[in-house]
Amino acid sequence: MVLKIDSSALRANYHALATRSGQARAGAVVKAGGYGLGAGAVARILAEAGAEDFFVALASEVAPVRAAVGDAARVYVFAGHMEDCDPGSAIPMLNSAEQFFRDRAMRPGQPFGIQLDSGMNRLGMEPGEWAAIRDEALGQGPALIMSHLACADEPDHPMNAQQLRCFREMTDGVTAPRSLAATGGILLGPEYHFDVTRPGIGLYGGQPFAEAQPVVRLSLPVIQTREVLEGETVGYGNSWTAKSRTRVATVAAGYADGIHRALSSDGDAPRIALWAGDKACPVIGRVSMDLITADVSALPDVPPALDLLGPRQGIDAVADAIGTIGYEVLTSLGGRYERQFL
Repeated sequence: MVLKIDSSALRANYHALATRSGQARAGAVVKAGGYGLGAGAVARILAEAGAEDFFVALASEVAPVRAAVGDAARVYVFAGHMEDCDPGSAIPMLNSAEQFFRDRAMRPGQPFGIQLDSGMNRLGMEPGEWAAIRDEALGQGPALIMSHLACADEPDHPMNAQQLRCFREMTDGVTAPRSLAATGGILLGPEYHFDVTRPGIGLYGGQPFAEAQPVVRLSLPVIQTREVLEGETVGYGNSWTAKSRTRVATVAAGYADGIHRALSSDGDAPRIALWAGDKACPVIGRVSMDLITADVSALPDVPPALDLLGPRQGIDAVADAIGTIGYEVLTSLGGRYERQFL
């Protein structure tokens, strides 16, 4: 099984989002193993494209990114400085007064950042907590002060303006660089950009960046084909019944590889297709642990592999079929795929 990553598309998406960031410096979010594609390889490509700021979720994710981008780049850790988890060469985004004092005691003189809660109630210091340590924190020169938008994917949502106002109230007058916008925030416009932006899912071809170039192509090898007669069933539970003579291909992938079981056909109605070039091959029956079956009757010849992800069907189309988001589809892709950077 081959997961192909288009390096030129990744670079193009970075350049497009960096341009949309205006005067702000565009970083790159490479958490979760570079959104499942390989943190080191992704970070190296984005560094070559011009990124100097990289964001991961946990200190344990720093090493492959640091090895790829070198010592000069800035690597930030969203989780901050957790107990018994030294961020090492990275810059922890300190989320509480407790983290701040721990970090300053253990890493005096080392770079740090501050994460503020502007209304999402997930990570960061709330206004009162920030006010209590603001002068001391600013006196030690944070490398970055950031917050995160809850509803940036919905441009008209009032929460965006509310969080922008709160972030300004908490940070106006500071001299440290500020960051509020991830992909969705970049698309909201210049007032959300501040000094540093944090493009994430848009780099990898996902919404809300509708102009993104597709980055991944997932080709699943065909193991076997067979003729199924009218009235015969396919897969577990006899969930799909042939209404006429049907040619069926079995491919080597399943929910063990991050292909959600909810992509199984709904009775006789397919939810999703695999693709042979421009020809759709509906998925029939249930997605099992290692196998998927598809109707390839429309093909004159069955190719060696069929695509789940590619030019005709991106991560968000697959996500829509099962009621989730492209982030989950991308980061769920399993370790059995051979990842090829083109």
